[in-house]
Amino acid sequence: MSILITGGAGYIGSHVLKQLLEDTEHHIIVVDNLSTGHQDTLDTLRAMRSFEFIALDLKEFDRVDNLFKEYKVETIIHFAASIVVPESVANPLKYYMNNTVNTTNLINCAIKHGVKKFIFSSTAAVYGEPISLPKEGIDESYPTNPINPYGMSKLMSERVLQDAQKAHSEFKYVIFRYFNVAGADIHYQDEKLEPRIGQSFPNATHLIKIAAECAVGKREKMYIFGEDFDTHDGTGVRDYIHVDDLANAHIKAIEYLEHNASDIFNVGYGEGYSVKEVIETMKKVTNNDFTVNIAPRRAGDPAMLISNNAKIKTKMNWQPKYDTLELIINSAYAWEKKLG
Repeated sequence: MSILITGGAGYIGSHVLKQLLEDTEHHIIVVDNLSTGHQDTLDTLRAMRSFEFIALDLKEFDRVDNLFKEYKVETIIHFAASIVVPESVANPLKYYMNNTVNTTNLINCAIKHGVKKFIFSSTAAVYGEPISLPKEGIDESYPTNPINPYGMSKLMSERVLQDAQKAHSEFKYVIFRYFNVAGADIHYQDEKLEPRIGQSFPNATHLIKIAAECAVGKREKMYIFGEDFDTHDGTGVRDYIHVDDLANAHIKAIEYLEHNASDIFNVGYGEGYSVKEVIETMKKVTNNDFTVNIAPRRAGDPAMLISNNAKIKTKMNWQPKYDTLELIINSAYAWEKKLG
């Protein structure tokens, strides 16, 4: 099978690429414009086995179409997108163009050239600010109501996929709504955790990444954005998932679509941790203290997002392997130390 991974040099895409290279014999084509992805990451993964890389921006519609003329792609795993929530509020058109318009063109090319499977990287941000959080967490039937352009750009892409599938029955999709992804490649060398790849996104906005940078001394301090949320300690609560568990869901989705209809799945652990709890765990695990200041809330941040993951566990037989906050933090910290 030929699999096209868009954004394969980025954080999540590279971990999916890693697992495909390690666990399958599929022919892999990676497309990335390297605006936030890294050539070093691709070079590291190429040591596992060969794959094809094409430097390409998805806004180059003619080149995208030509790619499908050159390769017989059977499955697309689509990660390429802009992902920073505050930036989406400040620059919404960038998000609608890069996320929704480019995704729509990719779906159009997929149908035009007979691609059968499309696995889409969506987000829990499509749920917006939950009015009341169910005890068992948010399931896939929970109303979608994004409160920022990032979430809306992803929800619009979901709708394009759904409508396209209704019109073209041979085309099938899996939509994954990610909760908060963190951590780095679980790889041990001489019984020591030594990630080969990890999160190298420039000017990181992810909490665990920032806290790990503080723990290794790359940052002098970090901020808690808001301590007046309606949560147990006043700070935002999120469901964190290790990137390798998330990547495994994508591998399972390829086989799932062989025998099942298109569907939407939450991918999270069903457990929430507050910003303060994450920071305290980072300090405890790494035995490093660092300065934490309080700042006002950021635009577009909901108070709490926790998944109900029963559907993916039941229908896709997905079982997380790295679902402890300590392991997620340990791997993120090990990666930051490796980066130096």
